[in-house]
Amino acid sequence: MPAPDYQSLIDAETWAFIRQTAEAYPDNTAQLSIAEQRAIYDGMCRVFFRGYPAGLPVQDAPVAGVPCRHYGTLGDGPVVVYLHGGGFVVGGLHSHDDVCAEIADRTGLAVVSVDYRLSPEHRHPAALDDALAVIGALRADGRRIVLAGDSAGANLAAAAAHVLRTVAGPAVLGQVLIYPGLGGNRSRGSYITHAQAPMLTTEDVAFYAGIRHGGTEPGPDPKVSPLQDHDFSALPPTLAIAAECDPLADDAQAYAAAIAAAGGVASAVTEAGLVHGYLRARGQSARAARSFDRIIATISAMSSGTWTGESP
Repeated sequence: MPAPDYQSLIDAETWAFIRQTAEAYPDNTAQLSIAEQRAIYDGMCRVFFRGYPAGLPVQDAPVAGVPCRHYGTLGDGPVVVYLHGGGFVVGGLHSHDDVCAEIADRTGLAVVSVDYRLSPEHRHPAALDDALAVIGALRADGRRIVLAGDSAGANLAAAAAHVLRTVAGPAVLGQVLIYPGLGGNRSRGSYITHAQAPMLTTEDVAFYAGIRHGGTEPGPDPKVSPLQDHDFSALPPTLAIAAECDPLADDAQAYAAAIAAAGGVASAVTEAGLVHGYLRARGQSARAARSFDRIIATISAMSSGTWTGESP
């Protein structure tokens, strides 16, 4: 199979984003210490930081002992729990700061961003435990939840949804998974076709998976790889969004198809010509901006119980 022609698939705006990212996040970053990787990643994210919408209250306050950042005001309405990407190794409250702020501002919903523990200091299931602790505390307070996350954070959101369907409490209203890594087979499909995609390679996926588990990946476990579950029933309404030029692209389609086959409400969208991490490009790429509009519209519809499974 011929390699994808990224020069034609990816438009000029997205290429400008890719080059700007590379300037802030050098190719040799993965060879540096974990502390240096995190500093470089946070610095790169700040390059694309768009600030806070005027008048939006933002404060840091732990939930269930887990550091969190709150956007908007917690009222009686649904809450968006956001889980950031970063390969379970990098990222935190600062890396996705403006993304969460814009979600809160545009949906009118309170957003809680979770600063879950990172690998390698804290191997799986530490990150998932933190996510579940925050979600559990909010649900115990009677709050309805919409889950959202990108990349590794989308994996945590999906894994949490699989756990929560057997836990009493307010229903999870929906989940929006943005270029999720859900444990697909790395020997076929998009993992091969887009093995050398800009922004993320299949080798990168394996590298981060190794760090998450101390070098040895576990056997099939839906808490690690939601696609490896044998039961996709009773999951919340799900929109899984893939970037076309991303080794993880097939995971979104496969996950939505599995939920739909089990009788659930789910759909998947593959965003043409976009790359892993494109959320940071929403201010300079029309394609990324349209995808972010889709995310906002879906979260809003899920929060009101009006999402029917059709992608906006």
